[in-house]
Amino acid sequence: MFDPDKLTAVRNYYSSGKTKTYAFRKEQLLKLKDALIAHEQQVYDALHTDLKKTAEESWITEIGFVLSELKYTLKNLHRWMHPESQPTNLLNLPSKSFIVSEPCGVVLIIAPWNYPLQLLFTPLVGAIAAGNCVVIKPSEFAPATAAIMKKIIEQIFEPQYVLFVEGDGASVIPAMMNNFVFDHVFYTGSTAVGKLLYQAAAHNLVPVTLELGGKSPCIVESDADITVAAKRIAIAKFSNAGQMCVAPDYLLVHSSVKDKLAEALKITLQQFFGKDAAACDHYGKIINEKQFDRIIQYFNDGTMIYGGKHNRAKLYIEPTLMDNVSMSSSIMTDEIFGPVLPIIGFQTKEEAMLIINKNKNPLAFYVFTSNRNNEKYWLDAVAFGGGCVNNASWHLTNHHLPFGGRGFSGIGQYHGKYSFNTFSHKKSILKTPTWFDPAIKYPPFKGKLGLFKKLFG
Repeated sequence: MFDPDKLTAVRNYYSSGKTKTYAFRKEQLLKLKDALIAHEQQVYDALHTDLKKTAEESWITEIGFVLSELKYTLKNLHRWMHPESQPTNLLNLPSKSFIVSEPCGVVLIIAPWNYPLQLLFTPLVGAIAAGNCVVIKPSEFAPATAAIMKKIIEQIFEPQYVLFVEGDGASVIPAMMNNFVFDHVFYTGSTAVGKLLYQAAAHNLVPVTLELGGKSPCIVESDADITVAAKRIAIAKFSNAGQMCVAPDYLLVHSSVKDKLAEALKITLQQFFGKDAAACDHYGKIINEKQFDRIIQYFNDGTMIYGGKHNRAKLYIEPTLMDNVSMSSSIMTDEIFGPVLPIIGFQTKEEAMLIINKNKNPLAFYVFTSNRNNEKYWLDAVAFGGGCVNNASWHLTNHHLPFGGRGFSGIGQYHGKYSFNTFSHKKSILKTPTWFDPAIKYPPFKGKLGLFKKLFG
């Protein structure tokens, strides 16, 4: 059972003001950086145990990702903390206007299992940089990685500053939120759970950031470079065995190149993972039996044109391509979150848009085309969180770009300075000198209307 006194201790630590100085924040970020490097091999081992990730994949998508975020944050933190000067309108001259970033306070970060280290430590970097105290809850479904993250956190941080919470999320998180008022809640995971957290936070008007998912479309136009598209789609879709929130969920391919792309994908998958992906040492596994059972049900929703082999005991599902899927079937209404890729042909953009609009506001959107007009059409026509042109998923690796969804795919943004902003309150300040104090500001106001209109104009 979770001890609520631990949260009180975190609140008291934040109230001491210790976390607010630049020196303190920088020191904590450096400690996290050094500890992550020191435990690199242990992290590799844990991620392989939980998800069969190779060291190379773990570096790119987990450890290196976080270290890049840390390096960028450390380089820019002092500037981010400095008050931001703003223009002052005519009415308030000769006042000065500026914005001060202050910490939210005590924040809760809840991470999923698919990228267990990256999706816990990346928002943690932003929360520390912004001067908060942090309660972090990893996923219990990636236990090996959770164990090494706990070791790292508890070795370098006092529990009153960064509290690592374990246990069943379905019981532990409500227990915390029912007994303690956080100043911000940051959640990455499913839309269904995100809704429940949003409702719980609303009871105390706690602001939330929800990084969710959805059905992210990938458009392949007739003028696309099919060979390149096949490689970039395949690496994005089948990395981590498809268990990635920004993976292309389904392909909408111009009918004139649909068969060509399907064949290119088949060739590419064999180049990437061999003829038997089960024997491939860099092809991942499904996280658990529950997810395995869910994913293979999609095989019933169309025609498999590649793949389909699976082994429940080894949590293995072969990279699978699907054709002839019904728009009303589960594979086209659920977020797939696995190594199954439907390929759907379209003749007109309007036809493709009808399919996209069945699942509005996807987290990500991708378009492959060599035509600027096609590119502009799709970027303007589809509302989405973020995306790529002639690429897939890699936009999230650029810490200069905000990452987040909209509507059912999420609320709020993070990465780089956007993480700092998410975990900060922007406090507006107007500083007015006393040497200038015109009588027009004070009653009686009769006869001043014309002047007021000019000043406010």
